[in-house]
Amino acid sequence: MDRRKFLINTSVATLASTSLAASSFGLQAKELDKEPVSDNFYIDDFKLNEITIDQLQAMMVKGEISSKQITKLYLKRIAAMDKIGPSLNAVIELNPDALIIAEQLDKERKNGKIRSKMHGIPVLIKDNIDTADKMMTTAGATVMIGNIASEDAFIVKKLREAGAVLLGKTNLSEWANFRSTNSTSGWSSRGGQTRMPYILDRNPSGSSAGTGAAVSANFCVIGIGTETDGSITSPSSINGLVGIKPTVGLLSRTGIIPISTTQDTAGPMGRTVKDAAIFLGILAGVDPKDPVTLQSKGKAKTDYTLNLNIDALKGKRIGIEKSFLRDSNNEVVSIFKNAIELMKSKGAEMIEVDLNKKINKIAGDSEFDVLQYEFKDGLNKYLSTANAKVKTLAQIIAFNNRNEVTAMPFFKQETLISSEAKGDLNSKDYKEALEKSTQSRSIISAVSKENSLDAICGISNGPAACIDNINGDYGTGFSFSSPAATAGYPHITLPMGMIHGLPIGISFIADAYQEAEIINIAYAFEQATKKREAPKFVPTAIPKPTLS
Repeated sequence: MDRRKFLINTSVATLASTSLAASSFGLQAKELDKEPVSDNFYIDDFKLNEITIDQLQAMMVKGEISSKQITKLYLKRIAAMDKIGPSLNAVIELNPDALIIAEQLDKERKNGKIRSKMHGIPVLIKDNIDTADKMMTTAGATVMIGNIASEDAFIVKKLREAGAVLLGKTNLSEWANFRSTNSTSGWSSRGGQTRMPYILDRNPSGSSAGTGAAVSANFCVIGIGTETDGSITSPSSINGLVGIKPTVGLLSRTGIIPISTTQDTAGPMGRTVKDAAIFLGILAGVDPKDPVTLQSKGKAKTDYTLNLNIDALKGKRIGIEKSFLRDSNNEVVSIFKNAIELMKSKGAEMIEVDLNKKINKIAGDSEFDVLQYEFKDGLNKYLSTANAKVKTLAQIIAFNNRNEVTAMPFFKQETLISSEAKGDLNSKDYKEALEKSTQSRSIISAVSKENSLDAICGISNGPAACIDNINGDYGTGFSFSSPAATAGYPHITLPMGMIHGLPIGISFIADAYQEAEIINIAYAFEQATKKREAPKFVPTAIPKPTLS
């Protein structure tokens, strides 16, 4: 697959509704939380709109609200808006035990036990993450229906230990957008098409489409996505969120349906930098079952909020990925230039660099080759111990062929087939591709060292494209996800501005385990700009014709 095509496939479009009925969620809202007041926008007076973790904790401490009441409010909103209302189709399954968990955590609070800053806070997680409860883990694929994990993923254990309320699972691009070269982001054969909450005929991007749409639409305060290349940062940017793709090794991958052992990681998606930073510290930890996490010893932090500082841009040297100044949408470039000037005004020194050009010259299409080899190897290992009815990638391909009408109504499974054709990880071709792809590590480190940089910034990606089943994903052709993704280095995106009602994100990347540094830079930028805007659920960006 062409490298650019792969990036676009992790970012944009489609419309198909194999929606679950609202009744399957066990809730029926008597009335919508939002009332349409015209053809173009809604008044959304949801009580918890744009609320933060700190605000929810303060309310619970004062006794103004309980975790059970918070959970009920979110469940009502999901029932009203996800399958009815604007039909975002972001949540693939709700946890039937969510209210019971919340009630138990309220009892702990009453008895003086507070587990963490996440105690009693409802969260949504992507449906490729194992939970040993009553919910399935399917990666959005109909072939995986019935797969209920025997054990929580490591990060889910961390989540439960912290006292978070697991509200449910979110829809995603099927197999985390690693099924077809002509796929549509945010669509899965189990969950149908997720829509983005700003303009409903636009795509929420992927593969963490459901988490992106759900958090942006205030279905929860924070959520978990996963990324191989762009699957946290792109839907975060598209949906006006803060997304953190951490260093590979900071968070365990045990119990997450894999694509790549080299690049996969989970990460937080929230509405503020501080919320995402809180959640990152909760999820981080060494897992003996995922050896790469051993590298995080002495480097990971339990609290990434301790040094947040509104003046953190002062004295920083930040690289500007200059390809975005010449190759991007003019309106997006204008927003980026304004962001650069803002950072200068706050005391940052901005230095142009050409990172993408250097990486593309060496890496070429090697990344996709690496991912195919690692997907086959990792998925077969996952399936061998899973409670799924298929045990190999070959069996998945055969199932899809037998059930083409329901499993593949739009795009097919070229990527599954090409991955199955690959050899094992001892293959000479695999090792050569891996060496090329991971050259991004030395390039990022060298560019940072040569210029004494604290971070490198760029445009996360372009504005959301339209949903298009027939043609698949398309986009603006630029993205800043690959350098950090192929290197396994940290990447944070946050809102930079809006064009035509659509969010645009700015990205900061850095060397391995420099999460705290780029989070602090992002926090200072966020506090100086305040560019997050709540979605208005506009039906379409296309204006109605008027008669003169």
